[in-house]
Amino acid sequence: MPHPGRQRFGPGDAPRVAVIGGGIAGLAAATALTERGARVTLYEQEEALGGRLAGWRTRLADGSVATMSRGFHAFFRQYYNLRGLLRRTDPGLTQLTALPDYPLRHSGGLTDSFARVPRTPPLSALGFVALSPTFGWRDLAAIDVRAALPLLDVRVPEVYERFDGISATALLESIRFPEAAHHLAFEVFSRSFFADPRELSAAELLLMFHIYFLGSAEGLLFDVPSDPFPQALWEPLGDYLAGLGAHLRTGTPVHSVHPRGNGAEVRTTIAAECYEAVVLALDTSGLRRLVASSPDLGNPLWRDNIASLRTAPPFLVSRLWLDRPVHADRPGFLGTSGYGGLDNISVMERYEREAARWATRNRGSVVELHAYAVPETAAPADVENRLVDRMNQVYPETRRARIVDARHEWRRDCPLFPVGSYHRRPTVRSPHPWLTLAGDAVRCALPVALMERAATTGFLAANALLADRGIQGQVLWTVPRAGRSSLLRGLGALAAR
Repeated sequence: MPHPGRQRFGPGDAPRVAVIGGGIAGLAAATALTERGARVTLYEQEEALGGRLAGWRTRLADGSVATMSRGFHAFFRQYYNLRGLLRRTDPGLTQLTALPDYPLRHSGGLTDSFARVPRTPPLSALGFVALSPTFGWRDLAAIDVRAALPLLDVRVPEVYERFDGISATALLESIRFPEAAHHLAFEVFSRSFFADPRELSAAELLLMFHIYFLGSAEGLLFDVPSDPFPQALWEPLGDYLAGLGAHLRTGTPVHSVHPRGNGAEVRTTIAAECYEAVVLALDTSGLRRLVASSPDLGNPLWRDNIASLRTAPPFLVSRLWLDRPVHADRPGFLGTSGYGGLDNISVMERYEREAARWATRNRGSVVELHAYAVPETAAPADVENRLVDRMNQVYPETRRARIVDARHEWRRDCPLFPVGSYHRRPTVRSPHPWLTLAGDAVRCALPVALMERAATTGFLAANALLADRGIQGQVLWTVPRAGRSSLLRGLGALAAR
C-alpha cells in the first residue's frame, strides 16, 4: 500500500535526488521519484541505460549491423513490478512476446515441459510431478516426505531464518529427489542465479519454488522482448523520464559520495554536485567500489557488510550467426542439463525481429548459448569451443552450418547468495536517512527474485525517501508471502514442529 500523504511535491519543495545506476533498479527508483515531482539526476557509467540488460551495436563480418547484449532474459508473468515499470511506455506490453513453453532437456534423454502443467496451486506442483518423465513411482516412494514438506509452506522472510544455513544441493539431497529431477527441475532454478547449487543458499531455491509453483497462478511460462533490449525497453523509458524533467547522465561514472549536512555531495570526474537524497542502484562490484571510495558513508558494520558482498562466478554468452537454419521445430529457448557446461540455448529468430530479419535475409539462424558458473581456472577459448560442440550435440543439424560471425561476452557481475549470507546483505534503508539502496543484491522481505527484485527494491528505495517527505509512494504487487493452498501450508507446517 502507498504511504499516506500528498500525491506529489509542490513547485517549491521538490528535492534534488541523485540515482546512481541506470539498470532496472535505478530506472524504477528514478521513475517513481520523477513522477512525483522530485528533481532527479540519474548517473550511469555506461553509454546506454539498462545495466545488465543493456545493448550495443556491432557490425558483423557480412557487413550487417546487429544489437549485441548479455543474452536471453525471461520476463516471467510474476514480475508484476517490472512489468508495471515497462507499462509506463508500453501500456499493453506489446513489446513482449510469449514463448509457448519452457522446455528442459537432460543429456540422458529426458525432457520436461511446462506448457501443459496446470498453473493454479496446488495443481501446479502436483501436475508437474504427474506429467514429468523425471518422476517415477519408485522415485516418489524414495522421497523423504518430512524433508520435502518445507517446499509446500514457503514464507517470506521466515524461509531465510530456516534455510539460509544450508546449500541448495544439500537440501535436495536431504529430500532424496531423483537425480534427473534434481538436475532439470531445481538446478535450472539455482543456475538462474549464475551460481553453483552447491554454494547457493537453499532459501533462495525454496523462494523460487514458491514464486513459480505454489505462490502464483502464472506458472513457469514467460515472455521475451520482441526487439533488442535498448529499442524495446530502455530507450523509450529514458525518453519518458527525460520528458518528465529527469536529467540522464550516461557515460558518467560516480567516484564517491560524501555526506554534507542533510544530504550528500556526489562526485564524478568532471563535477561535484549536492543532493538532498541519493539512491545507490549499483551492481555488487560497483556498490563495493563506491562505498570503499566514500569513507564517510554509513557506519563500520554497514560498510563491512557491503564489503562482504560477493559476485557469482564468471558466465559466458556466445551468440552465433549461422549460414543455415536450425530445424523448424526447435524451440525459442531450451534449458539444458548434463551437457558439459551448456545451460541453455536460444534460437533468437523465433522471438526477436532483428534476428528474424537477419535469418530470413541469409537463410540462416541466430543462436545464443549460455554457460553459468564457469570454473575460475577454465580457459575462455576452451569454454567457447566446448559450447559450440555442445550445440552440435543438442541440435545436430548445426554441425553442417558455417559460423558467419560470433560474439563471446564474458561477465562476472551478478550477485552471489551463498549459504549464510542473508543477514549481511544490505537493506533498502541505510544508516543515513537520505540514502537508500536498490538492486537484486539488496535484502527484501518480499517474495521477489532476479529482475523483479531489482525493480521492486528500486520502487522501495524511492518509496522510503518519499514517505519521509510525506509523499505517497508506488503501489507494489507480489505473489503472496505464503503459499496459496491452505492444505499444503498445513502439511508444510508439520516440518517446522
